Amino acid sequence: MKKLTVLLICLLTLPCFAQPLRIAVAANAQFVIKILQADFKKKTGIETEAIVGSSGKLAAQIRNGAPYDLFLSADMEFPTALFKEGFGVTRPVEYASGSLILCGAGTVDLRDWQAYLLDPRVKNIAIANPVLAPYGKAAEQALRNYQLWDKVSAKIVPGESISQVNTYITTGSVPIGFTTESLIYEYTDKTKLTWIRIDPKVYDRISQGMIVLSHSRKRNYTRAIRFLKYLSSTSAKQILKKNGYQVP
Repeated sequence: MKKLTVLLICLLTLPCFAQPLRIAVAANAQFVIKILQADFKKKTGIETEAIVGSSGKLAAQIRNGAPYDLFLSADMEFPTALFKEGFGVTRPVEYASGSLILCGAGTVDLRDWQAYLLDPRVKNIAIANPVLAPYGKAAEQALRNYQLWDKVSAKIVPGESISQVNTYITTGSVPIGFTTESLIYEYTDKTKLTWIRIDPKVYDRISQGMIVLSHSRKRNYTRAIRFLKYLSSTSAKQILKKNGYQVP
């Protein structure tokens, strides 16, 4: 019996029995994270699990004890707040920055996109919740800077996260919406998407931050640090750039 117990302890400490590295990922990166996970596993053999949601909801889950090892947010604010509150073991670092676009399914003339949004024939505009989703916050900033927010607020269809907005756009259930440029690179359906990049001067830089969380100390700290360093590698940066992100 004693030998069996020792054997079980030894087996459970082997890498193949290690729990996957759990990464909380902002919804805007739900496609590119799969590519990064595969590349990371190829280089290190380390298994990862991605939990996708809005940055705000993921931050709330972390505060409530969710067993995540890393957090890839769509901004720097949520990771910074978590670090100050004691939920992080590394200071937040920017791993990429995003680009805001206006996008619709099918053929849409967006050359004068501001006039298009004001057109009474355009009944709905999808925007992620500005409180929970940094891309939603950027969309609100852009509309306010162009003095359009009050004029189109009645048309806004909110999404809990950018992934919900993307569903609205790609299914055509909402004719137009503000989203991340990375959607263009991940969307492979035959339905054409029409889009225009929003001037980055009219919204705050979408610096996407990453933090190693305190929970990682229980088992995954070393591997979490390896993933943190991996995101600064040439390989990871190339993947991010190919999918619509700018890298530091």
